[in-house]
Amino acid sequence: MTISKQQLPELAGGSGSVYDAQRDKIGRIGQIYLDNENGEPKWVTVSTGLFGTSESFVPLTDAVADGDDIVVAFGKEQVKDAPRIEPDGVLSPEEEHQLYFYYRIEHGDHGHHETAQTVTGDATGNADTVDRDSGNPPASDSDAAMTRSEERLNVGTRTEEVGRVRLRKYVVTENVTQTVPVSHEEVRVEREPITDANRDQALTGPDISEDEHEVVLHQERPVAEKEAVPVERVRLDTDTVTDEESVSEEVRREEVEVEHPDDPDAGRRGTGR
Repeated sequence: MTISKQQLPELAGGSGSVYDAQRDKIGRIGQIYLDNENGEPKWVTVSTGLFGTSESFVPLTDAVADGDDIVVAFGKEQVKDAPRIEPDGVLSPEEEHQLYFYYRIEHGDHGHHETAQTVTGDATGNADTVDRDSGNPPASDSDAAMTRSEERLNVGTRTEEVGRVRLRKYVVTENVTQTVPVSHEEVRVEREPITDANRDQALTGPDISEDEHEVVLHQERPVAEKEAVPVERVRLDTDTVTDEESVSEEVRREEVEVEHPDDPDAGRRGTGR
């Protein structure tokens, strides 16, 4: 069943969390925003980001209560990437239209009035409606002091993917020229006179005849063979390089001044810091 006004004291107690449809925890419940016309719960802020320093708005459309937790109908990453809107107690029509457009919800005439009256809770689970003009709970008659608050800037880092590098191997063909020495045989005619040493060989055979001798010639030719040889191992690795970046945000603080009809300088003296 959807969330009703009767469940607000339990949900606004400050100890519950917001879960997405897959029951993944998104963050801690921050503030619950009520419809300014009928008082029905419309939005819940959830603490997200590093150290829970950011608050994202989530529609309570189709949301259900599970004890002091809230299960919404949107994914965790979708909630974390929602438009950054200051949870100052009032949603203007423009801000509400921006959120409805982001979550792709048909909002009809919701954008024609403000959504205000945030709900907070104390440790006992009692819900209080925050005054839309001052942004503070109604002051008790017995409390003569007011609380002065200020925003603190908490800066952290998050890791996100910026690109991918792929190692790919491909074949390149190139022409390689090497010089190798080659040899060949050539015929040389040698003539020697008849001597006592070769006379017996020279006089063998007939006196006058025809004869022939054959000599086989040889030469070397270049031969090329190819073989695949491993030459190196290549891998991808990453190095972490640390730079410094400045983060600038506007932070608000409350000041306190004293108004005294008999002392025109009292307001300038009572800054509250």
